[in-house]
Amino acid sequence: MAAPIRSAGLLAYRRQGPQPEFLLAHPGGPYWRGKDAAAWSIPKGLIEPDEDPLAAARREFAEETGLAVPKAARPLTPRRQPGGKLVLTWLAEADLDLAGFNSGLFEMEWPPRSGRTAEFPEIDRVAYFALTEALTKIHRGQKPILEEAAGLIESA
Repeated sequence: MAAPIRSAGLLAYRRQGPQPEFLLAHPGGPYWRGKDAAAWSIPKGLIEPDEDPLAAARREFAEETGLAVPKAARPLTPRRQPGGKLVLTWLAEADLDLAGFNSGLFEMEWPPRSGRTAEFPEIDRVAYFALTEALTKIHRGQKPILEEAAGLIESA
């Protein structure tokens, strides 16, 4: 049996009022246009062979958001997603200036079966959300990551 595909990400949060707010990313491209509930994600991406997972999380955060990468990070429990991918996440406190958001691009055939390719941003927007709203926006497979993070912040 092959090892699961692994991805790594940073879950940034800031303290605003009575509860923390979590930074989530909305995927770019035509498939995700107009989708909001259960469409957002932790900024993350695939771990390269022989790459340190935390280094991969920091690299992916920078590539996908263009924002300053938080320094201190606390590991969260690795979570297997419904599709089988294993997501390794680190929690990092960071009140980032979202005006600096600038995502990398990816290329795909668009429209489908047209033979033409188009470029789209990996992420088309980022935003901070309070836990209740974040839980409605995040992919269902990543909800346990968000819940664990909220519990850790609350108990700190």
